[in-house]
Amino acid sequence: MILGELRVHGAMFIEKGSVHNFESGRRNKYTRAAMSEKLIHEIIPVGMLQCNCSILGDPGTREAIVVDPGDEVERILEILRRHDLKVRAIVSTHTHIDHVGGLAQLHAATKAPVLIHEGDLELYTHLDMQAQWLGVATPAMMRIQDFVKEGDALRWGGFAASVLHTPGHTPGSISLLVERGGQGEAESWPHSHAHGANEPVHPTAKKPGVTSGEGTRLIAGDTLFQGGIGRTDLWGGSTKDILKSIREKLLTLPDATLVTPGHGANTTIGAERASNPYLR
Repeated sequence: MILGELRVHGAMFIEKGSVHNFESGRRNKYTRAAMSEKLIHEIIPVGMLQCNCSILGDPGTREAIVVDPGDEVERILEILRRHDLKVRAIVSTHTHIDHVGGLAQLHAATKAPVLIHEGDLELYTHLDMQAQWLGVATPAMMRIQDFVKEGDALRWGGFAASVLHTPGHTPGSISLLVERGGQGEAESWPHSHAHGANEPVHPTAKKPGVTSGEGTRLIAGDTLFQGGIGRTDLWGGSTKDILKSIREKLLTLPDATLVTPGHGANTTIGAERASNPYLR
C-alpha cells in the first residue's frame, strides 16, 4: 500500500556540503572508547497518526538530535531525561502536521535549533489548514530560520547524519543517513548570530561516506516504508519524484542499511529492493 501520515487507517543557512556540528562549545573530552559505544536510538510512535519520532543519542557525550517530534512532547522529554541526553538539534523530515506538531513545544523546552528543508517551509506555514483537514486543533507554531539541504551533514557527539533531499511525498522531504562520524577533530567556530545556549558550532569537515551498511541506518520519513512508499496525492506530492528519490538516493545504499520509516516497522534497503511492489 502507498503509505503516509495522512492516510486512512489500514537561522542558519548551511552551505552545500558543509557540516553542522552540534557539540557543546568545548573541546571534546571523551575518549575514543566512549565515542565507539552503540548509538542510542529510541523510536517513539506519537500522536493520532503514530508518527515515528526518533531520539538519536551518543552515550558518551550525552548529546542527541530529535527527528520528527510530531506530538506527545512530554513523553519525548521523559525519554530524554531517562537517558540524560542534551538535545542539540530538532529535525523534521517534512512538515506534515503529524511530523511537526510538537516542534514549537520541544524547541521551547530545549532551546535547540529546528532544521527543515526550505522546500517545505510553505507547507509548514499552512499548518492551520492541515489541522482543519484532519479535524484537530492547530498546534503551536514557531518561526523556522534554519534550513538543511542535499550534501549537508549534522554532527553530534561521535555520530553524523548526511542529509539526502528526497522529494516526492512533499517538495522538501529529506532522509537522514546516520553513521559514526567522530573521526578526527575539525576546526570549528561559533555561529555569528547565536540564537541561544544550544546554538551549534560549524566545523569544516568532509561529509561522512558510507562504505558498508553495517551500523548505518536511514531515517526515511514518509518516503520509504516496509512494503510501501509515501503517498503523493497531497499538496506538492509527485509519484515521479518519489520514485526517482528512492531509486537514485536510497536504493544505492547497501542492502544491510536499517531503515526507520515515518510510520510502522523498521525494514532494510535490501528487503525493500527485493520485495517492495512499488519498486519493481
